[in-house]
Amino acid sequence: MKDDELKNILAQHGLWLESKDGKDGKRADLRCASLRFADLRGADLRCASLRGASLRGADLRGAII
Repeated sequence: MKDDELKNILAQHGLWLESKDGKDGKRADLRCASLRFADLRGADLRCASLRGASLRGADLRGAII
């Protein structure tokens, strides 16, 4: 997955998490995504769909999972 695409997904997910009843943004659907070596430092991944995602080598320091 390209960096800009991932940043957009995470931004929309942040809006979704902060909105009342999920009315804004969009829940992150990263099922089966290749996130190998992705920079996910500090990312809030609560409620994100990550089933089957490849996170090998991803930087998850400070991430909320």
